[in-house]
Amino acid sequence: MALAVLNTSYRLRSICRLRRIHAHMVSSQPAPEVLLEKVDRAGVITLNRPKALNALNLPMIRLLYPQLKAWETDEQTDLVIIKGAGGKAFCAGGDIRAVTDAGKAGHPLAEDFFREEYVLNNTIGTFKKPYIALIDGITMGGGVGLSVHGRFRVATEKTVFAMPETAIGLFPDVGGGYFLPRLQGKLGLFLALTGFRLKGRDVQRAGVASHFVESQKVSALEQDLVGLRSPSMEDVLKLLESYQTKSSLDAEKPFVLQPHLQDINRLFSAGNVEGILQNLSADGSACGYIWTQIDIHNRGNDFYEGVRAVLIDKDQSPCWSPASLAGVSDDIVDQCFSSLGEKDLSL
Repeated sequence: MALAVLNTSYRLRSICRLRRIHAHMVSSQPAPEVLLEKVDRAGVITLNRPKALNALNLPMIRLLYPQLKAWETDEQTDLVIIKGAGGKAFCAGGDIRAVTDAGKAGHPLAEDFFREEYVLNNTIGTFKKPYIALIDGITMGGGVGLSVHGRFRVATEKTVFAMPETAIGLFPDVGGGYFLPRLQGKLGLFLALTGFRLKGRDVQRAGVASHFVESQKVSALEQDLVGLRSPSMEDVLKLLESYQTKSSLDAEKPFVLQPHLQDINRLFSAGNVEGILQNLSADGSACGYIWTQIDIHNRGNDFYEGVRAVLIDKDQSPCWSPASLAGVSDDIVDQCFSSLGEKDLSL
């Protein structure tokens, strides 16, 4: 009898141990980097790398693109919502360190990343159904590409926008050459060359976001968006405007760059970068505080050096080649726009 009880106790302990091991194994499995859900008639995308501020990588792009194409033609999907997990970021940019490591090693991932990212940006820009980006947090670089080309971009007081590519020897990509010049005056050029950060309601005032909604209201907004039935663009617009009307936070504060807009338009109206720098150097107005960092991306070297200085070693002392703007010849600039032959991107 005692032996039977002992055996039973042993088996129970073994079962419990197996359950604990199984639970550990399940919990140790990496979470999906993108969550793709259908909620009623809405496609809901959640960027799910919160520890990396939802930085965009190639596997994520390869999940997003086919799903968007499928939802675009699916009669059971009326709209798409995209958001970021973790509460800090929508998407802080592309996973540039991984791209840099691959590029240095001659791995095709580097070219594949940019090519497929730009195709995804174009897909968002031409998406036929309402596409709503809830940019409730840090939204930079690649994260801008996932949002700004969509019809609706909802900023909150937690939104931090920037196109900081020039600091790493790159150009403002992901369609920056399209949407930045379409902002008021020379504001887009200023943002492109300086990497200046806009926060909260100013992201909408600049024209980057289409609407501003207080962060605490975003969950309710998402539920109401999901609840729409066969909505037109106008239906979504009315709903977003109703939430914006109820969001009074910082409404009385002026646009942070408002006192400088005239100076920005004047100083950044030169026909080339050398002229802009000369204007800034000679200027005696309050706008003279602006330091413009101009870098030329020459398909490799400066980009890798910029990533090293800013993201890896963090010494903030890149050794550019050429070392100064004076060394950037017309030929170097022309090379940046020369054909890639069979590798040219066709959309």
